[in-house]
Amino acid sequence: MTTLDRPTITTGGLAGVPLSLEPLTRKDFTSDQEVRWCPGCGDYAVLAAFQGFMPDLGIKKENTVIVSGIGCSSRFPYYVDSFGMHSIHGRATAIATGVATARPDTAVFVITGDGDALSIGGNHLIHALRRNVNVTILLFNNRIYGLTKGQYSPTSEIGKVTKSTPLGSLDNPFNPVSLALGAEATFVARTIDSDRKHLTSVLKAAAAHRGTSFVEIYQNCPIFNDDAFAAVKDRDTSADAIIPLTHGEPVRFGVDNRLGVVRDPRTGEFSVVDVESVGVEALVVHDAHISDPSYAFGLSRLTDAGVLHRAPIGIFRDVEAPAYDDLAREQVALATSGRSNDDAALQDLVNGGDTWVVD
Repeated sequence: MTTLDRPTITTGGLAGVPLSLEPLTRKDFTSDQEVRWCPGCGDYAVLAAFQGFMPDLGIKKENTVIVSGIGCSSRFPYYVDSFGMHSIHGRATAIATGVATARPDTAVFVITGDGDALSIGGNHLIHALRRNVNVTILLFNNRIYGLTKGQYSPTSEIGKVTKSTPLGSLDNPFNPVSLALGAEATFVARTIDSDRKHLTSVLKAAAAHRGTSFVEIYQNCPIFNDDAFAAVKDRDTSADAIIPLTHGEPVRFGVDNRLGVVRDPRTGEFSVVDVESVGVEALVVHDAHISDPSYAFGLSRLTDAGVLHRAPIGIFRDVEAPAYDDLAREQVALATSGRSNDDAALQDLVNGGDTWVVD
């Protein structure tokens, strides 16, 4: 049986991707390359989670493509036994767009970091998001340049002292989730490298989404920015630091769920309150399917911009919209069939009407 003969997934982000005829395991997605990251790096946890959930998708490794840019996280394609490309700095989303458009029978993943995606790759990232290309983007955010040895990155907080900012950074940091929502990405989420269960559930939801899925992963760099996410990782502080977002449930957190999130009906601004003072009925009930991205954007602003003490975690937005690559293939098929609006075949359009012969 050929690849085209195999049954395919019919809906969601993996529609058109052939299913494996044999049960798959993590070993099927584990390459023979030695994994080389620093001891304690959060990338190990993300890799393990990725290799662990891929068999659940039911697609074979030859129908999986991983494209990365430059950075520590961008070694990822070497460690997954699939097709992949360790590309050039900041250009992973552009290359992945081409793969997704040309090969609808593949699941395309982009692996990138806060420096790779938000600095040199910022322009490519926002256009992939606004176009809604059918790719899953995993942004490993450690708030530092790790591969080049500890310079400040676009997500480092103001005042961050690094080798490139010895007197402290003066740059306002990006909030990657806010940036994605500002570009009206159709699926936007945030998770943590050390929370295997949450990480896996978010990755599965992202892969199932048709269009661009953007997942920010808080990923610790123990060498150059250790404990950047200590508040959300430490058992003594995580309850008050993590604001869990679960569709259909009140946004409530803290020890004994004593804290919650409300929204000002006049300004639309979100804020954290003591539940006892306002009552449970006053809390926001999370709705990830609201079409207007301003709701999810407002929630994303609850993330501390400086040293991280509190952040929402979960799926901020999950809405349906036409995927760019689906539309592009439809347009090409229409043009080549000769049934475009001006009833001209693609070759006629290429030839044009203004031609001449050179003797």
